[in-house]
Amino acid sequence: MAQKLSLSTLKPSSARRARKRVGRGLGSGKGRYSGRGIKGQKARAGSGKMRPGFEGGQMPVYMRLGKKRGPYSKDAMPMGPHRTRVAAVNVRDLERFDGEVTPEALKEAGLIRNTRIDVKILGAGELTKKLSVSAHLFSATAREKIEKAGGSITWLRGEPAAKRPGRKRKGRGPDSTVVEEAAAEAPPEEEQAAEEPAEEPAEEPAEEENA
Repeated sequence: MAQKLSLSTLKPSSARRARKRVGRGLGSGKGRYSGRGIKGQKARAGSGKMRPGFEGGQMPVYMRLGKKRGPYSKDAMPMGPHRTRVAAVNVRDLERFDGEVTPEALKEAGLIRNTRIDVKILGAGELTKKLSVSAHLFSATAREKIEKAGGSITWLRGEPAAKRPGRKRKGRGPDSTVVEEAAAEAPPEEEQAAEEPAEEPAEEPAEEENA
């Protein structure tokens, strides 16, 4: 027969588990260090609240990256996390189109996978049709061949600015400054020739008198 339900017979459906009471001495069953080990970062208060990517207090990688050596400048070849992706299409593949060429048309023709990646037109092959090509990037050869065939190009992100020519650096050898200063102070060749005295003709040896 089921026991009659009353306030004195109420109990949870599963057994209740006692709370872990840490820091209550050796007799608590949690040991001398309360389950935290001997010192160290994880033995301190708040050690369980470290943010993702925390490296123990050292300079994190996202702050070190800009200071590392290597080709990380804008003019250098993109590498690693700075690599950019483009879908390359050659001008020889544009022969199948008539009129206007867009990234959507390239996708329908199966030349690119999707339109989420920038399209760059390269200059491999020949083009004989007059086309109006729209893309994000064009190589110099591709641009020349499209315009030579009577077509036109459209930059979808605007034409990139031309790079400024870099300055030629002078030699950095130990004697480079000395050579440059000497060259600056040296007079022109004409003045040097005028300052040099004329060479005197060599004296002819006297003929020996016959005895």
